[in-house]
Amino acid sequence: MPPRPEVVCLCGSLRFAEELAEATRVLTLAGAIVLAPVVLDRPSDLSITDEPVSEEQRTALGELHLRRIDLADRVPVVAPGGHLGESTRREVAYARAQGKPVAFAGPA
Repeated sequence: MPPRPEVVCLCGSLRFAEELAEATRVLTLAGAIVLAPVVLDRPSDLSITDEPVSEEQRTALGELHLRRIDLADRVPVVAPGGHLGESTRREVAYARAQGKPVAFAGPA
């Protein structure tokens, strides 16, 4: 049986959705299992409802992302221009507290 692929959890502001998608593509093609935040506020043909994400749901999604970090071997952070919002800083602090290697893609 081949060894388990590396699991990475991307962190970064969803304002950089394109950069997160590109990082997901690159890491996936390199053979990693990529866990990443999901953009939920954009219309989609697959959407069952057009209702916006509530604050309660946002809080639950933030906690869900911390569980993704728990599963990861390492945490790459997508931060064009060094931008780290409050949620991303929280995720980086959590990852470090859990002993996960954190690396920044771009200046930070």
